[in-house]
Amino acid sequence: MAAELSDRPLIALTMGDPCGVGPEVLVRALADPGVTHACRPLVMGDLSALRRAARLLGAPLAFRPVTDVSEIASQEKAIPVFRPSRLDESQIPYGRPSAQACRATIDYIETAAHLALQGQVGAVVTGPINKEALHRNGFSFPGHTEFLQHLCGASRVVMMLAGPRLRVALVTIHCALRQVPERLMAPSLEETIRISLEALQRDFGIRRPRLAVAGLNPHAGEAGRFGTEDKDIIEPVVRSVDRLCRPCRVLGPYPPDTVFTRAYQGEFHAVVAMYHDQGLIPVKLVHFDEAVNVTLGLPIVRTSVDHGTAYDIAGQGKARPSSLLHAIRAAVSMARSRALWKREDGTPC
Repeated sequence: MAAELSDRPLIALTMGDPCGVGPEVLVRALADPGVTHACRPLVMGDLSALRRAARLLGAPLAFRPVTDVSEIASQEKAIPVFRPSRLDESQIPYGRPSAQACRATIDYIETAAHLALQGQVGAVVTGPINKEALHRNGFSFPGHTEFLQHLCGASRVVMMLAGPRLRVALVTIHCALRQVPERLMAPSLEETIRISLEALQRDFGIRRPRLAVAGLNPHAGEAGRFGTEDKDIIEPVVRSVDRLCRPCRVLGPYPPDTVFTRAYQGEFHAVVAMYHDQGLIPVKLVHFDEAVNVTLGLPIVRTSVDHGTAYDIAGQGKARPSSLLHAIRAAVSMARSRALWKREDGTPC
């Protein structure tokens, strides 16, 4: 049976930077019986880092290296680690990423993506990386998402933060606030809306989603008094996509100071925000420990922890696994939903 069709889908978990808190949160998550009840975890990581973290936390976990997915037994007690790196502890010092650790970190991501593209795992959940350290060691991509976009050959991806009651997708992400209006163009907005609608149907199981679009300016521009982007760019795109995508609904642009409350109360299934802080501040206000970073637009399911490597507390046993646990649960749910969508020969609205 294909990995994504199983009641307990096989989920690839990348360790992230072995010099940060990634191994610790991974071990804590794997020690949670809810994880192995919901899925079959397959770790992409380093055996030394995993075993060191298990000793640090007193977690009675056993790890077994495997070279092929077919070697994984459905009910085995040892956690399978796929073609693990075998760094010695001098190469993975806490809080000080080495060149060897950076190379291993990149390999974890690449291996997980390839397994997902081949249909051997149902989803990929990525651990925290340090972009600065990777860039110093030859990593040419801005971050995780762009690397996965390259590996998967996706033309465009969309960042969504998804919590239990509020989901927000972003049109622009990491740029200065003054650059947002010049980057806000009709084609990219339309792509973001369409990718978000498809994800709501295929990955979240919402067959007739209602998607709200936030305005850029206060009061959504108030008929041009506070800027013309809302009526000149956003409104025509919203009307066009809404007309073409029935029975899905795309509505807006709505004033940014009220649209997130309306979505939180259940009026909309998600909100498309125009820029980073416009969308992420409300999500993190209501779902700080629950929100999951989801990459939309990939041919694979990918979720991620919403925190960094936390070098300052690595090796102290302080890192909490809550973000990773939520990312795993979301990945399992999305993998099942996407499998059902395929079985039903779903087509996006």
